[in-house]
Amino acid sequence: MIEAGYVRTMARYNAWQNRQLTEMLTGVPDDELRKDRGAFFGSIMATLNHILWGDTMWMSRFNPDIPAPAVPPEQHKDFTPTFAVWSAERFRMDGTIRLWGDTLNTVDLKGDLSWYSGTLKQDFQMPLETCVTHLFTHQTHHRGQVHAMMTAAGLSAPVTDIVFMPKDE
Repeated sequence: MIEAGYVRTMARYNAWQNRQLTEMLTGVPDDELRKDRGAFFGSIMATLNHILWGDTMWMSRFNPDIPAPAVPPEQHKDFTPTFAVWSAERFRMDGTIRLWGDTLNTVDLKGDLSWYSGTLKQDFQMPLETCVTHLFTHQTHHRGQVHAMMTAAGLSAPVTDIVFMPKDE
């Protein structure tokens, strides 16, 4: 289904996208970041926290050295208390994802992953490749929601096309 090169490319893309969001949202007042904009998670900040919480949870499943989020699923929209804390944690997680991707071989992506979903309160098992693909599509989906909220708020939004990602990212 996927190979290690896909993971490395998507990890680079994720970091590039989040770097752009950080640059464009730095200085935006907190009340604007937390304003309910009618999106699935309500606000820009809640959506950013959802993505980071999800990334942290999935990475803890992929690598046992990474701790699961201390915040329970029902409180994930408040995963970080401020944009500054989100920015620092996002940078750290993006580095973690890239380092993890850099160590993978395609054979490492074979086999199944088993986990318990606290959100759905049940055990799951599925191909690891599917779960890794989900990590990246989940990020992209919700960053699209952030992009739409930024545009609707009159803020500049980042370039999101992977074909325009700088080669040195």
